[in-house]
Amino acid sequence: MFVANHSSIIDIMMMLAVIDHPFVFVGKKELTKIPLFGFFYKRTCIVVDRGDQKSRLRVLGEAQRRLKQGNSICIFPEGGVPGDKTIELAFFKDGAFRLAIDHEIPIVPITFHDNKKRFSYTFFSGSPGIMRTTVHETISTLNKTQTDKRALKNQTFKIMLEELRKPSL
Repeated sequence: MFVANHSSIIDIMMMLAVIDHPFVFVGKKELTKIPLFGFFYKRTCIVVDRGDQKSRLRVLGEAQRRLKQGNSICIFPEGGVPGDKTIELAFFKDGAFRLAIDHEIPIVPITFHDNKKRFSYTFFSGSPGIMRTTVHETISTLNKTQTDKRALKNQTFKIMLEELRKPSL
């Protein structure tokens, strides 16, 4: 289970550049409405309507099918890019951690340091430069239960937030 902070429109491309193992994104239904992008998005991602309980359950089944095919799963656990640009890392939603525990998938936290600064959601903003990424050590979910979900989520959040707060090179 790859989990990364989500702060930029370049995050998806960075995941594709950084991870050399086959994976599929779990993403929100709203993105399917974007012309052209949405067409490909809904055919290559596991799409979830976060307001629909049945949709969230279908995600679990589809994720299990993809895992059996040898794919990994990638989720941005913040659930989207925070509207408040001062937020370093928004609190994580449960989905990635619930899924990782249910399927005993190790969690691989990934921190994007510079994506917001280099290529933000605000047009005509950003700057040229290096875009650093840290792929952290794997966190095991073996023998974990849903009662461990909060601790696992907090551990992952802490790792990524501490990395974001390190001084720039």
